[in-house]
Amino acid sequence: MRLASMEIAVRALAVSFAATLVVAAVSQAQMGQQATPVVSGTDSMQTELHMLTDVQTQKADPKEVNAYKAFYKADEPAKKIQLGNDFLQKYPKSPLAEPVDVGLMNIYYANQDWKNFYVCSDNALALKPDDVDVLTTVGWVIPHFYHPEDADADSQLDKAEKLEKHAIEVIPTLPKPASLSDAQFAALKTQKTIQAHSALGLVYFRREDYDNSAKELQQSTKNNPNPDQTDLFVLGVDLQSLKRYSEAVDAFNQCGQIAGGMQDRCKQSADAAKKQIAP
Repeated sequence: MRLASMEIAVRALAVSFAATLVVAAVSQAQMGQQATPVVSGTDSMQTELHMLTDVQTQKADPKEVNAYKAFYKADEPAKKIQLGNDFLQKYPKSPLAEPVDVGLMNIYYANQDWKNFYVCSDNALALKPDDVDVLTTVGWVIPHFYHPEDADADSQLDKAEKLEKHAIEVIPTLPKPASLSDAQFAALKTQKTIQAHSALGLVYFRREDYDNSAKELQQSTKNNPNPDQTDLFVLGVDLQSLKRYSEAVDAFNQCGQIAGGMQDRCKQSADAAKKQIAP
C-alpha cells in the first residue's frame, strides 16, 4: 500500500448540461482545491505503510537499501525523480523497486504528469498487483482526468472499474502493519473503501449509468463525516437524472454546506431540483 501527500480536487456544473459537460466542469473545478485523489487526512498512516519492512531490508542488498533511503529522504521533486530512476536502472529486480515506482508515481501525480504517472503505476502493479494505494489512486485519477474524445477513453474507464473492484476485494484481507493501531488501521481501510466507491461512482457517471453511479456515491458519502464535495454534487446530478428530486435536493444541500469552489453551484442546483418536485 502507498501514496504520498498531495491535494487537488473539487469540480462541477449544472444538471441541465450533458453528462460530459458536467464532468468537464468537475475536472476544471477540481484543480483549485484538494490535492489528493484519494488520500485526505491519513498521510501519516500511509507514510508508515511506505516505510521499509524488515523482510524487504533483509532481502535487499545494503547498497539498495541506502539508495532507497536516499530516494525517500529527498525533498526536491527533480532530485527525487533522478534518484528514483537511477535506482530502477541499477536495481530493476530489487524487492524495493515497487516502492520506488510508487514514490515516483506520487511525484508525477503532484506534477500532473499523467503519462509518467501511468507508466509508474503500471510498473508498480506489475510487481505488486494487490497494492491498494496504487489501485485506488489510479482508479480515482482516470475518471477525474478523463477526456471522452481520447481513442482509449472507454478502455480507460474499464481499467479504472477493474482496479477499484479489485481494491474492494483486497481491502478486507490486508494484514495490519505493526506501526498502526487497530483504530488507525480500521480508519485507513474505511478511507480506501470510500475512495474506491467514489471512483466507481464517477466511472459510471462518465458512462451515463446514473443508477449505478448513485449507488456507489451513496456508499462513499453515507455516514462519512467528511464527504467529498464532488461526490455529493455528482450524486445530486445522478438522482436528478433518475427523477428522484427530493433525494437530489438533499445531496445538493449537503454539498452546499461544504466550503469550496462548488458551494454556490450546489446551492443553485438544490433550488433547481426543488422546483422539479411535484406539488
